Amino acid sequence: MHISMLRGDEMERQLQGNGYTVGFSNKEVTAWGGIALMKQMLDRLQFQEAFSQFGIPEPLSNRGYAPRQLIEQFIVSIWCGACRFAHAEIVRLDNVLCRLFGWSCAAEFKAIIRLFNRFDMLTNERVQMNMYRWLFAKLPEMKLITLDLDSTVVTRNGQQEGACRGYNPGRRGRASHHPLLAFIADYRLVANFWLRPGNVYSSNNVLQFLESTLAHLEGKTVGLLRADSGFFDDAFLSALEVKHIPYIVAAKLTYPLQRKIYQVSNWWALKRGIEIGEIEYQAIGWKKARRIVVMRQSTEDREAPGKNLSLFPDDPSVKCWRYGAFVTDLALPKVEVWRTYRGRADAENRIKELKADFGLDAFNMQKFWATEAALSFAMLAYNLMSMFRQTVMRTSVQHTLSTLHGMVLALGGAWKNGSGKNHLLLSVPRKKRAWFCGLWANASGPP
Repeated sequence: MHISMLRGDEMERQLQGNGYTVGFSNKEVTAWGGIALMKQMLDRLQFQEAFSQFGIPEPLSNRGYAPRQLIEQFIVSIWCGACRFAHAEIVRLDNVLCRLFGWSCAAEFKAIIRLFNRFDMLTNERVQMNMYRWLFAKLPEMKLITLDLDSTVVTRNGQQEGACRGYNPGRRGRASHHPLLAFIADYRLVANFWLRPGNVYSSNNVLQFLESTLAHLEGKTVGLLRADSGFFDDAFLSALEVKHIPYIVAAKLTYPLQRKIYQVSNWWALKRGIEIGEIEYQAIGWKKARRIVVMRQSTEDREAPGKNLSLFPDDPSVKCWRYGAFVTDLALPKVEVWRTYRGRADAENRIKELKADFGLDAFNMQKFWATEAALSFAMLAYNLMSMFRQTVMRTSVQHTLSTLHGMVLALGGAWKNGSGKNHLLLSVPRKKRAWFCGLWANASGPP
């Protein structure tokens, strides 16, 4: 490869390619010019003003970076594709983004880690409470909501606190964490996140988690709560009933419940290979009977979801069916109960997205509460991106973060100084500029 020298003030090394040359420039450029839309939305939400109310630990010395800058760097790095702390360097080396957010000097990722290491359990509770309440207050139209509760398994590699061997269907025998999550289904938002050790059962601490979630949703009404069989617990169901929160919760197919289902004779055929029934069922230890809607699907025509009635493995009348059961206090027809519960599957999609694009399975540290703190702000990054999709993009399709990279975030940009005011130039094709201006108006105006 031939290297030549330019003369004068523009003296630079020049690389000779096949029919082209490559030079160097000191101009501040970025591959992430579309992040300006996110910055405009943050300004509209008054994020910087609200940050001081979150209760973030202050730096140990006056020479340290401001916590707001470190959190902003962390969130922006996630939007740019970071799924590990080391990936945050993508922001530190981007002078255009630094100027956009007003960071005089960007911190290296180890400073972000040091900030999270100053979090403990009480700090996490305080910060999460303030953060979620601030965010949800920005959505005044969000009054009656559907709340989905779920847990997931996050495999860990190393000796992180709380990483234990427990239920891990994907990687049996591997150490993991077992976090709890709450989602607002109507708005595709995370309402709460708790990290837990990997050896706890799904229902561990769910009552406390419910109280915490409802506190985050101050002023909102839960019109329906849905949860999987890990929450099939009398104390949890009773708490919902006391609070007058309607629910549909998947039931564990215990042997006593299997016997009750086995006795169902009034199956109603929804369509070929799908039948629905219902029973009244009072488990041992329950103070009252509850309504159970039962669905079964034939294995002859499809790969049916659900479970076999393992108590009756040789009975030909049941072994060709897969069963699912749902406890509810709703007065809806049994078909509508089943259909309504099926909407909870979107929570699984949210978890997949959090793992794929927001580092749920990768942002981890030695300290348990530090890991929870980092992941709590990853949840904030997700929530802000979800608000962006709904209030700025305003499309019926909920694009993933990686899709948004190609659509609008990964735009070439450069600063142009003139007339005493910074001017950001974005590389947007002429035919798409009106569309981009429309997005800017959405990011600037009311949600």
